[in-house]
Amino acid sequence: MLDAVNQGGPHEQQAGAMRSSIAWALLGLVIERPSYGYELVQRFRRSYGETLPLSGPNRLYIALDTLKTRSMIEEVGDPDPRTGGRRPKPHYRATEGGQRAYEEWLLSEMEEQRQRSRLFAKQLAMLEPSAALDVLDEYEREWLTQADEASPAETTREALAERLVEGEEHTSLEVRLAWIQYARKELEALQAEQAKRTGES
Repeated sequence: MLDAVNQGGPHEQQAGAMRSSIAWALLGLVIERPSYGYELVQRFRRSYGETLPLSGPNRLYIALDTLKTRSMIEEVGDPDPRTGGRRPKPHYRATEGGQRAYEEWLLSEMEEQRQRSRLFAKQLAMLEPSAALDVLDEYEREWLTQADEASPAETTREALAERLVEGEEHTSLEVRLAWIQYARKELEALQAEQAKRTGES
């Protein structure tokens, strides 16, 4: 399946991979439920907050155009019957291709995270053990300073997203701390070996 992610569908291959984090995040909101432009701006700020800052509404409208051009979303009529005689706001919903592309993109993001973790480990090993241990200590402090907030009790998708984020952070923290302890032992062993060689020479 990751091959499909890397290659993309026919439309993706033709237009090139979509790189905008804002466009992907916006597509997720449209998949959650159809919305019109201004409502999407509000939902985006509420859902992503400081995780994915939005400099202004224009960025979102550009992303909407990108998604429409790539046939990932389509315009539909206002589903609210209370609109009455007022001019209906154009709503956007995800296409089947958009939903499929979003799922594939999530898988590719997972692979990218894995690659970044491997790269960090390899780059850490380039340092002298004492310097690497300093970096490792700071890395550990960064992970430990993450706030441990209580999960919302609601059953909305927004509350679910918060719980998933919290669960991912908690699990990542446990894994990172275990890896940090392992890396620290390896670096300390190398440091001791180097000190021993220096003493013998």
